[in-house]
Amino acid sequence: MSPEDTPAPRSLAEALRARDDASLAALLRSRPDLITPVPTDLTQLATRAGTRASVVRALERLDRFALQTAQALAVAADPASYEELLGLMAGDERDPAVAGALPHALGVLREQALVWGGDDRLRLVRTARELLAPSPQHPSPTGLGPTVQEATAGMSPGRIQEIVTTAGLASTHDSVSAVAALTALFGDRKRMAKLLAGAPEESRQVLARLVWGPPYGQVTADPAAHLRWLLDRGLLLPTAPGTVVLPREVALHLRQGRAHREPEPLPPAVEAAKVHRPQVVDATAAGQALTALATVEELLKDWHEGGPAVLRAGGLSVRDLKRTAVALDVPEPVAAFWVELAYAAGLLASDGEADERYAATPAYDEWLTLPAQERWVRLAEAWLAATRTAGLVGGRDAKERALSALGPGLDRSAAPEVRHRVLTLLAALPEGAAPDPESVLARLQWERPQRREEDLRTRLARWTLEEAELLGVTGRGALAAHGRALLGLPAPDHTPRAEEPSGPGDKLPVHHHRRPAPAAPLSPAEQAAASAAAARLLAPLLPEPLDHVLLQADLTAVAPGPLQRPLADTLGVLADIESKGGATVYRFTPASVRRALDAGRTAADLHAFLAAHSRTPVPQPLAYLIDDVARRHGHLRVGAASAYVRCDDDALLNEILADKRSAGLRLRRLAPTVLAAQTDPATLLEGLRAMGFAPAAESAEGDVLIARPDAHRTPPRTPPEPVPDGPPVPDAALLSAAIRAIRAGDLASTTPRKPSDSTEGAPLAPGELPRTSAAETLATMQAAVLTGEAVWIGFVNAEGAASQRVIAPVRVEGGFVTAYDHTADEVRTFPLHRITGVAELADD
Repeated sequence: MSPEDTPAPRSLAEALRARDDASLAALLRSRPDLITPVPTDLTQLATRAGTRASVVRALERLDRFALQTAQALAVAADPASYEELLGLMAGDERDPAVAGALPHALGVLREQALVWGGDDRLRLVRTARELLAPSPQHPSPTGLGPTVQEATAGMSPGRIQEIVTTAGLASTHDSVSAVAALTALFGDRKRMAKLLAGAPEESRQVLARLVWGPPYGQVTADPAAHLRWLLDRGLLLPTAPGTVVLPREVALHLRQGRAHREPEPLPPAVEAAKVHRPQVVDATAAGQALTALATVEELLKDWHEGGPAVLRAGGLSVRDLKRTAVALDVPEPVAAFWVELAYAAGLLASDGEADERYAATPAYDEWLTLPAQERWVRLAEAWLAATRTAGLVGGRDAKERALSALGPGLDRSAAPEVRHRVLTLLAALPEGAAPDPESVLARLQWERPQRREEDLRTRLARWTLEEAELLGVTGRGALAAHGRALLGLPAPDHTPRAEEPSGPGDKLPVHHHRRPAPAAPLSPAEQAAASAAAARLLAPLLPEPLDHVLLQADLTAVAPGPLQRPLADTLGVLADIESKGGATVYRFTPASVRRALDAGRTAADLHAFLAAHSRTPVPQPLAYLIDDVARRHGHLRVGAASAYVRCDDDALLNEILADKRSAGLRLRRLAPTVLAAQTDPATLLEGLRAMGFAPAAESAEGDVLIARPDAHRTPPRTPPEPVPDGPPVPDAALLSAAIRAIRAGDLASTTPRKPSDSTEGAPLAPGELPRTSAAETLATMQAAVLTGEAVWIGFVNAEGAASQRVIAPVRVEGGFVTAYDHTADEVRTFPLHRITGVAELADD
């Protein structure tokens, strides 16, 4: 049978049945909810593709022009021809841009099973038509109103005849033919132009106000003459008392046939605001990547002995977030981003104790041992995949509850898709080009105009641009080479472009009018390879860690770059960070030296450490500071009674008792060398240190307790799982298996069967299982084994689920039939008692 002789499909199921496997795979890939679970046959697939929830999701993923095409079909006749659709989209003048883009848009709608039928009979699926067609409750984005037939549905026959006559048409014997004649008049360009040529100017002004929508207007009980002229000729039709509507056919004539005021066949180009040398972009991004690592380390170092308490409802309190922002020297929204990033990467979590607090996880210690480029990749991967959205912190949810950092309610399933799409758009620009943010937002709005949370997507895009710069994925707004590699994109072409501007402030013309296909999600293996490539590109841009500092006479040390891990850890205990930047300045204080002594270091250890790692001689004031603090360290001992202080020097205890600042500790003398306090040891330690003393904690055995800076860690924790935005896109293996199963199930449900004696020649209803006696079933199976023919069976499994199958029996014995199951595409064994019936397949 030639393609011309192929009958037109009568339903969506028949249209799907005519598709090849590649076309079905494209449908299931674009609408993965259709195979969750896998349909039993193509009829069930078509039914599922027409459900409201699935159609809404599909419409939300259309770009603006494809959606405009679907909206035009919703106001066209059902079915409509391609020429009619072209007229609605391109107008009477046939806009060449629209005409050129329409076949692709229609192809997208067909691929996603939103439209079916040939070019002479295009049908929008019923659910999509109901969602997109104009109605008083849900106006169409086209701005069109009801047809003449819909608007005159409740009108009296006499009034319809009056309108027909006044419009210059011959009266008819029935309302149906009268409405048809009026519809034909409004659709005839020449006759309509002649009719409107005689309209008063005020009447034409009314039509001009209504033509692009909304099509409804208000009139009084006694309308003015120019309104009466329109009402008498049906150019305005009443829909309710005091309300009139512009019929769809009249509006289309006034619009020169166009359904949309401004069709948008081409996506708006992403404009480049500035262009920089790629080397500058990469170096800037690498510097910011190094700052990101230092910031996360500083955050978790501040929390490694037990961070802020967890709120009862979960998350950080506003006060703790403010304190964290001050400690990191960043604004609160930026502090929320770093906290959420560390949480998404699995580096911090709640400890799960009774007094629940946030702390670093064991994964943080493993992360610290990695090279800098691999640590950055871990953070960037977590950011790309995370659905938790730090930008929402400080806002309120639908129930007006405050959203806190690390708290519930921050997951937005669209976040990973928006991040990937924004970065992919940046990658489409010439290398080193920083985009105009507004053009990026306009492009995203064109690609997903139907999303219910359009404002959220806009905010996600803005946050993506800001966070990518903070993290070092971009530099000066342009995508860096390691950021491009992280997305799995190929390296840019370094061929010089004649149109590239020479200055960084020049506008860069971008001629990307064709929408590039969004990058498909990377598989775990592909993402691992992309991450390794990003790490390789980033490594040469990061400075080598240093093994030395520069000690200065003002009790400071300058680190001219990042320090090696052991040196950075020890120096972080021995000194406080005073300033950060290209060089980090550390300051030595009595408290910081005492902290190092509390951690188990001796004065000799500290002198040796400084001498080994300083490129300058150890200044005398620093040596004196270490010796002075070491001489007094541990002279006082604090232990648990509820708490006590002991010291061999009773004069020192007398000094403490005489000090007014000790009143809050409620000390009393138990012995010449022992004071008791009505407070816990930790509070007593802090109180004495605030008074200027250097006490040391001791154990119940009298030994000095060494306080390790990494003492507190949570139990092993897994990073938070991203919240998926609907079913995941199926991989090739799942698609192939699903299509085989659907085809086999469709074969079982549609293959013609020979009528058996038990059915007395009556055909079975679709989906009805065959019914045969046990003897007839056994005989038919044995005959099929001898002839090698396939048969159709009804089968009920152990769970009671009934199904239809086409099988080719191989062996029948012991109450079982072994057969090749076309439905499952494998050899299986079926108990005969679970086969409800059997029928031979028809010869054709």
